[in-house]
Amino acid sequence: MKPTLSLALAALLATANLNAQEAAVKPAEAPAAKPDMEKVSYFIGRQIGSNFKQQKVEINVETFSAAVQDAVAGKESKYKPEELEAAMGAFEKYMQGRMAEIQAEMQKEAAAKAVEAKAAGTKFLAENGKREGVKTTASGLQYEVIKQGDGAKPVPTDKVNVHYHGTLVNGKVFDSSVQRGEPITFGVQEVIKGWTEGLQLMSVGSKFKFFIPSDLAYGDNGAGGDIGPGETLVFEVELLKIEK
Repeated sequence: MKPTLSLALAALLATANLNAQEAAVKPAEAPAAKPDMEKVSYFIGRQIGSNFKQQKVEINVETFSAAVQDAVAGKESKYKPEELEAAMGAFEKYMQGRMAEIQAEMQKEAAAKAVEAKAAGTKFLAENGKREGVKTTASGLQYEVIKQGDGAKPVPTDKVNVHYHGTLVNGKVFDSSVQRGEPITFGVQEVIKGWTEGLQLMSVGSKFKFFIPSDLAYGDNGAGGDIGPGETLVFEVELLKIEK
C-alpha cells in the first residue's frame, strides 16, 4: 500500500532514526537492560495521539487500537489492500485541504495578534519617547545611552562582539547573552533593522538600551517562541569590540 500516514508517525520515526544514527557511531557496549515496555507503549501511543489531535484528524480510536492489536498478533487485515489504498488516497487529499484551512486559520490568528501587539507597542513607545534621555531616530528606533564608550563606531561591513539582554515591553526575557555568560559575534547587517541602525550609533565600550518597533524587528511574522507577531522589543546592548 503506497499511501502512508506520515503526518502521525513522522515525529516518532525521526526520533527513532536519530537514536539509531547516534548509536551507530558509538563504540559497542553491553546490551542495555530491557526498558519498561508499559511506559514505552504509552509514550508511542501519546506521540501518535498527539499528532492526530494537532492535525485535527477525527480518528476512530477503537478501530485504530484494534488494527494495532491485529497487526501485532499477525492476524489478517480486516480490509483488502486495494480498499485501504483507496481510503488512504482519499484521506491524503482530504488532509491537504484541511492543512490549507489550518494554515489560513493560523495566519488569521497571527494577524489578529500582530494588530494587538503593535497597538501595545505603539502606546509603549509613545510614552517611552517622552522620558528624559530617550532619543528617537527618523526610522522610529528609540535608544537610551547607559554608558558612553570612546572607541570606534562600527560600519555596515563590520562584525561586532556584543553582550545583550532582550525583553518584551512587559519585561519578559526572551534571549540574553548576559544570562548565558557568553558574548556573541555577528555582522552588523546580519541582524534585525533596529540592531543594524542602533549598532552604528554606538562606540566600542558603550552600552545602549534600544526600544525597537516591530517593523524594525520581526514584523507581523514574529520570530517564534516568546517573540510573537507585531512585538516591540527592548534590548540592552554592550558593544565590546569590532572585528574587521
